[in-house]
Amino acid sequence: MREVSPRELVAVTGERVPVPDPARLVHLQFRRFAGCPICNLHLRSIVQRHDEISAAGIREVVFFHSPADELREYDLPFAVVADPGKRYYREFGVESGGRALLHPRTWGAILRGSALTLVGRFRAPAARQEGGRLGLPADFLIDPSGRVLASKHGEHAYDQWSVDELLAHARTAVAG
Repeated sequence: MREVSPRELVAVTGERVPVPDPARLVHLQFRRFAGCPICNLHLRSIVQRHDEISAAGIREVVFFHSPADELREYDLPFAVVADPGKRYYREFGVESGGRALLHPRTWGAILRGSALTLVGRFRAPAARQEGGRLGLPADFLIDPSGRVLASKHGEHAYDQWSVDELLAHARTAVAG
């Protein structure tokens, strides 16, 4: 995907989110499901550096393939979009597959995220996930005109941009 047509997403809070954003870069993140220990671990790094991300002119928009009711319980400083039917996942070519949890890099993230869930730092996932548990992450950085400046489709469940990688992509976009 090289360009994103204008649209207005609705976050689980009811906020209307323009994509592309006429004034900022947009980082679309496709995560797995509400309570996913791997996603929780990654999103914690995004929350911890959210001010830095915003200062770089980036708006975060995070998709989950969970129902809005499950996502409203989270207190996140960015737009969260429920996509239980995976409409946007399909549109952006975000896949699911058995390899999501098989890669050794996922194992440490699963253990760390699960441990934080057990001690009450993260909310546990629902026992049944309508969209499945084998989703792969994806990241897209979109400029105000809708052009996709950079993208990544994860090879396994913990294969996404770090905050440093996101900021580097944004610096490259601004410098270019």
